[in-house]
Amino acid sequence: MISTAHLIGSLLAADSGGSALSLLFLPLMLVGAYFLLIRPQRRRQKETAVLQGALAEGDEVITTSGIYGFITGFDGDIIWLEVDDNIQIRVSRRAVQGKVDTSGVHDTSKAASTTIDDIVEDNANDK
Repeated sequence: MISTAHLIGSLLAADSGGSALSLLFLPLMLVGAYFLLIRPQRRRQKETAVLQGALAEGDEVITTSGIYGFITGFDGDIIWLEVDDNIQIRVSRRAVQGKVDTSGVHDTSKAASTTIDDIVEDNANDK
């Protein structure tokens, strides 16, 4: 009867060339996953936390469900949004996705049609 340790030792000795490569492959995958998945997600979470902490009355915001409104008050973790004249709803502070740019300044020098290249360029300039 062959012992388990002897069997494992013989398998490792037979595949010694490939095992060194496979030992390097796993850490490289973990580093890649960190830079491609984990790090960007943490950055977005921090940006969202900063945004939600900086909300003030009078800000126009959009919620995660797509509702636009003006902040009229706070009640702990609840925000009161005015979505129409004298119509207010309560939403969680965590439901706020972003602030709406109400500056009213638009670039009118661009052509009426927008291509995907224009959108990608605008997003790259915003970052």
